[in-house]
Amino acid sequence: MITLKSIFKILVPLSIGLFFIYISISTTSEEERFLIYNFIKNADYRFLILSVCFGILSHLSRAYRWKFLLAPLGYKPRFINSVLSVMIAYIANLGIPRSGEILRATTLSSYEKIPFEKAFGTIIAERLVDLMFLVVFILIALSLQFDLIWRVLNEKQVSPINLIIVAGIIGTGFYILRFIFKQNQNPLVKKIKVFLSGLVDGIMSLKTMPNKGFFILHSFFIWSMYLAMFWIIKWTIPETSSLGMSALLPAFVIGGLTISATNGGIGIYPFSVALMLFSFGVSNESGLAFGWIVWTSQTAMIIVCGSLSFFALPLVNRQK
Repeated sequence: MITLKSIFKILVPLSIGLFFIYISISTTSEEERFLIYNFIKNADYRFLILSVCFGILSHLSRAYRWKFLLAPLGYKPRFINSVLSVMIAYIANLGIPRSGEILRATTLSSYEKIPFEKAFGTIIAERLVDLMFLVVFILIALSLQFDLIWRVLNEKQVSPINLIIVAGIIGTGFYILRFIFKQNQNPLVKKIKVFLSGLVDGIMSLKTMPNKGFFILHSFFIWSMYLAMFWIIKWTIPETSSLGMSALLPAFVIGGLTISATNGGIGIYPFSVALMLFSFGVSNESGLAFGWIVWTSQTAMIIVCGSLSFFALPLVNRQK
């Protein structure tokens, strides 16, 4: 049953994306839009194909890495099912942000007889690892632009002490709520506790899993492929071909953060990447073309692979 809340979850992120598409169009003249179109039309598609290949490799590695988290729980899903579940999750996120994680756990639970809460817990665990990698990239990007960030903080009069106080308040509030929840014996709360216990089992698989070294190597590989598929696009446009890491890494980080804000970053991803590249002397037209090439190529790959996964999943499991 379609509820107002589900409609809201779809329309709000989509509206944000459409708003930034409107901003991108309204802030460019007809001549500039023609230049953007020509940049995209005349791009070197050899590098675009390589970018897509890097993206596919990252998804395959993510599916394989998943088995290291499921192993301590006593489950060994087929690799093909893990791959198809991951691709279905990505295409689902294009419709409703963050819905893919739930669908991914549901899919594997259905075909591999893994309890949903445990499968979902392992997905949360790997997302925590991914968050750590994203934070590292953010810190590296900030270090490359430390002088600029420090000047902005001083202009805005942002005090580190204030940030520490806010973090302390949030942490205290979390532990108070946790204590109240733990003491509650309501039947509904008990069911939630059982569900959360399964999630914790999945998350704790990070600690108990064998082959931690291979898990870490796959994590490095996944994020290396993410950066590579972004980096290599610079050679599709003449103006961005000479950009170094100090310019591309901040744009990569900003682009990654915007993907979660809308349905797969529609609209806001190219706009944000162009805005960041503009601060490094890249024209708005080249920046927008760069952003649209990255976003379109990866989104098209997800749509094709995700759609095929929906059809392939029951076929490869027809004996079940």
